[in-house]
Amino acid sequence: MGYFEKYAVPVSGGRLDVKTMAGENNRPNTSIHVLRSATQDDTDYGINLCKPHSTVCMNWLNAKPSGSVVYLSFGSMAEVEPEQMEEIAWGLNQSNYNFLWVVRATEEAKLPNNFINDTAEKGLVVTWSPQLEVLAHESIGCFVTHCGFNSILEALSLGVPMVGVPYWSDQATNAKFMEDVWGIGIRAKMDDKGIVRREVLEACMKEVIEGEMKNEVKMNAMKWKKLAKEAVGDGGSSDKNIDEFVAELA
Repeated sequence: MGYFEKYAVPVSGGRLDVKTMAGENNRPNTSIHVLRSATQDDTDYGINLCKPHSTVCMNWLNAKPSGSVVYLSFGSMAEVEPEQMEEIAWGLNQSNYNFLWVVRATEEAKLPNNFINDTAEKGLVVTWSPQLEVLAHESIGCFVTHCGFNSILEALSLGVPMVGVPYWSDQATNAKFMEDVWGIGIRAKMDDKGIVRREVLEACMKEVIEGEMKNEVKMNAMKWKKLAKEAVGDGGSSDKNIDEFVAELA
């Protein structure tokens, strides 16, 4: 069993191996969303209908120093409260970091007036980004995320430290693993109203990028990047799981 697979679901004080949770038909319970390694440094897969946005993002990142950019994305479903959007915006504005922030078109109206223009020298706000390409870019210093599983997996596999702002579903659990088990980031604490204040967000970004946690978090992130690469390599645990899954379907 590979390193990732040991985190099976605890049951009755013990652990069930991932394969035992397939049910009475004894079919493999294997995640379809898997890390892949068709080519080295493959960060662009699937259908991409937003190539112009991709070019804008990557050209902007290319002009930024290594580790100087905070990347923010809260997924395709979360609706961020207007008050929270304002706190995030001003937290970014008062920080010393460049930022790339993905804000869906339906959420743009929640941004403070003139925010995009006022922060144009250090920030870029887009409605979509090529996330894997962005996370793989050397200019990225940390990822502020809602802790959706796909985003966590992508950042973990690319060795990117994280600041977690979970909202619902499995996101709080993912944030717990990100901070306390894998040691690759920090969860931003919400106040009594469920809002992460600008000072808290700024402090979390600073801690991950240049604070006391910096070296430990980066070391852990690179460890998990190495483990992820091994898992998808020939003979790795993810590689074997896919082979077994396909064999069961044949």
